[in-house]
Amino acid sequence: MAQTIPNRISSVDAYRGFVMFLMMAEVLEFGHISKALPESSFWAFLAFNQDHVEWVGCSLHDLIQPSFSFLVGVALPYSVASRVAKGQVFRDMFGHTLQRSLILIFLGVFLRSMHREQTNFTFEDTLSQIGMGYPFLFWFGFKSVRTQLTALATILVGYWLFFVLYPLPDANFDYAAVGVTPDWEHHLKGLAAHWNKNTNAAWAFDQWFMNLFPREKPFIRNGGGYSTLSFIPTLGTMTLGLLAGQWLKDETSPKEKALKFVAMGVSLLVIALTLNWLGICPNVKRIWTPTWVLFSGGWCFILLAAFFWLVDIQGYRKAFFWLIVIGMNSIAAYVISHTIVEFIHHSIQIHISKTYDQAFGTTYESLVRGGLILFVEWSILYWMYKNRIFVRI
Repeated sequence: MAQTIPNRISSVDAYRGFVMFLMMAEVLEFGHISKALPESSFWAFLAFNQDHVEWVGCSLHDLIQPSFSFLVGVALPYSVASRVAKGQVFRDMFGHTLQRSLILIFLGVFLRSMHREQTNFTFEDTLSQIGMGYPFLFWFGFKSVRTQLTALATILVGYWLFFVLYPLPDANFDYAAVGVTPDWEHHLKGLAAHWNKNTNAAWAFDQWFMNLFPREKPFIRNGGGYSTLSFIPTLGTMTLGLLAGQWLKDETSPKEKALKFVAMGVSLLVIALTLNWLGICPNVKRIWTPTWVLFSGGWCFILLAAFFWLVDIQGYRKAFFWLIVIGMNSIAAYVISHTIVEFIHHSIQIHISKTYDQAFGTTYESLVRGGLILFVEWSILYWMYKNRIFVRI
């Protein structure tokens, strides 16, 4: 069994590949099959975990964005070390960081604007959120662990206060205008009510900020309750990843590192569940509450420990190769999954059959269609891997 860590951490690529695969696998549309088979608990379980929860709680799908953000932090110490080894100075590295941030922000806007009449200025997607926080993360990477922990605590407590100090809606508030009803089953009560959908501080900020950009119509609300300012607690998630990356890079033994990741993950989960249970701060992914930073961060540490143990310590790299192919080209995978799905589908219809996806009946058509689309997408990424073509920003 391998006991040393390779120069490139294969487990990180495998974990990133797993996250991107979950996102790409949306084309399987388990929800479609679940509706066709309403008595099946199996398909209901898969459908639940391929969608976001309505408000409080978590599904597997909800862990995609925090995992991707967390892994940005994990990779940073290695990226910085590589650049320093090449003789780059901080000023040049920070200039590249700002360039990378702008590319990520506007790539997110570009992808969200596809098939629209004009540019859709929206900043709550994964790439834009990472891009807005990345310069701060880069700066944290040159500070002491104590400073990083202080910054993390400041982010969490400050963002908590930002919501708590914003007044609750009064009796005359027009809930219909923001896409919810006064008796919506997911509304929270007491202190937790400060984090209710489209009545919170981040929503109020977006009512001002989003209308600074040209729009087809004035911004009133985000249908899913997402917000621009979530990049601030997302920075907290990336900072947890930065801590993990530094631990991964230190001189302790691989087994000690894996145990440390598990201990950290369990501790964060316990703290987050306690905060949610006490009503101090709910666990809501859509607005990235401080509790969500801790909860999702806990799962990220545990998942990192699992992949690190299996791939780098136990040496099962071949078994995870198909994920590593995706993880080493994550930006390409992200863009491919957002741009050419329909092109692949229509191409298969042209060259095979218009009803190819009904080979096993209409119930499973999304499984057949999605499975073939996934195969083509992975084949593209494999070709890029074999030809050493890696999209870097």
